[in-house]
Amino acid sequence: MADNTATTKGRALGAALRKAREEHGSSLRAVARDLGIDPSSLSRWEAGKRVPRPADVARILGHLGIDNSRYDEIMAMLDGVDATQWLAISLPEQRQQNSALLDFEAAAETIIEVAPLLIPGLVQTRGYARAIMSGGTVPAEEVSTRVATRLGRREVVSAERSDPANLVVLIGEAALRQRIGSAEVMVEQLEYLLRVAAWENVDLRMIQFSSGWHPALEGPFTLIDPRDDGFPIVFLENRRSGLILHQEADVAAYREAVDFVLQVAMSPEASAELIADVIKGMRTG
Repeated sequence: MADNTATTKGRALGAALRKAREEHGSSLRAVARDLGIDPSSLSRWEAGKRVPRPADVARILGHLGIDNSRYDEIMAMLDGVDATQWLAISLPEQRQQNSALLDFEAAAETIIEVAPLLIPGLVQTRGYARAIMSGGTVPAEEVSTRVATRLGRREVVSAERSDPANLVVLIGEAALRQRIGSAEVMVEQLEYLLRVAAWENVDLRMIQFSSGWHPALEGPFTLIDPRDDGFPIVFLENRRSGLILHQEADVAAYREAVDFVLQVAMSPEASAELIADVIKGMRTG
């Protein structure tokens, strides 16, 4: 399995190795020297451009003093590391996948969110996110941490950054009218959408009930295009698992779906008017 081409899980494995080394306080060159590894090879492994052999991963982790459950968790990432898609079902693997998704978002040139039923995570308010998690299956003691993590994700598209990612948000009308939390929570959320829609790096459009069939009705998805020499990915999530696709044909199919939805979506100006109308109705009703 040595030196396979890059995959999403390979990138996550590389990120885990890099994090372990940095926490140990060792430079890349120092670890490579101590283990007799070519520094360029270790650099490619940490960047996820190549996949190291299991024996090499074990040597690195042993050298860094990584043991017990964390050792097992990182070694387990080698299972299916060269697969053309990454399906995460177990909780440890879902945590690894979520961490990888954060890395993809942080390195994104453009993020496209297609969300037919709920306001997508990158533009959620604290109250809205908390209402979703408190009403779902998230353990009460984890809600605050998960909400903070979700809000932290918004930084990659924030207009306050010098180089925010471009964000395209395609939201179904149902997401505006489905009450999540209290009326106050919903008004705050929709007002935040209007503020975000005014940012230069954001293209926010609504999909009306009257638009007819479109691919967003098949379910939500996120398409991420990188800034660097990485590869685009598509992220899909359901109640029990997460799936990341990076094969060219898979990404192309979802890019085609985005083009279709854009054709039936409202203009940014009309979308803002619809959101404002819904806010008005909530305040008076």
